[in-house]
Amino acid sequence: AGKVIKCKAAVAWEAGKPLSMEEVEVAPPQAMEVRVKILFTSLCHTDVYFWEAKGQTPMFPRIFGHEAGGIVESVGEGVTELAPGDHVLPVFTGECKECPHCKSAESNMCDLLRINTDRGVMIGDGKSRFSIDGKPIYHFVGTSTFSEYTVMHVGCVAKINPEAPLDKVCVLSCGISTGLGASINVAKPPKGSTVAIFGLGAVGLAAAEGARIAGASRIIGVDLNASRFEEARKFGCTEFVNPKDHTKPVQQVCFFM
Repeated sequence: AGKVIKCKAAVAWEAGKPLSMEEVEVAPPQAMEVRVKILFTSLCHTDVYFWEAKGQTPMFPRIFGHEAGGIVESVGEGVTELAPGDHVLPVFTGECKECPHCKSAESNMCDLLRINTDRGVMIGDGKSRFSIDGKPIYHFVGTSTFSEYTVMHVGCVAKINPEAPLDKVCVLSCGISTGLGASINVAKPPKGSTVAIFGLGAVGLAAAEGARIAGASRIIGVDLNASRFEEARKFGCTEFVNPKDHTKPVQQVCFFM
């Protein structure tokens, strides 16, 4: 605690070029920050999208990753809700808990910690906590979990039950919460309604589970890969459509089922 940690990280030096395993230096957490030992991390397509840098401002070198599970190693000044040893998940759309968005039941777009893909530094002082031979390495969406240790704002860290298996619940950081929240908090399907889910990857399966919890009676899974259908039944899907099997637009197929 309080010292620089040297560890391994997967660094993206250029857009679309293979990530390179490097020894990086991770600075101690500053005020309202925590340093986390990452034990498990997932790969989300968002990481791939920004690594390719085809539709946004390139920012390299950078450490990607935002879907992970780990243990708090140390905390910075002012952090009271977390302590070393706590099991945590990173949250790329954080909460300051004080702004109007955080206090609203209809939005989580925190004024301070909402997702910002163009910011590669910490909010507190505008500096990176990662470096190699004195050269700064940029952060990604405030999490950068493709590193054995990372530093995050305390509002971007969620404490979880230490008995939860980190290798499984790490997907709660993005895919599961995104899909489940889209169903329960945004779409809000009425009980007995019919819902169509387009795409049955991690987000789609979580959306189906959310629709099931909300009480939808028919949940139509739409995917070009029919091998996903059987697994999707476990998450609430009741029937399926493969667009390749139809000549009509898929929305018409779903509407007349």
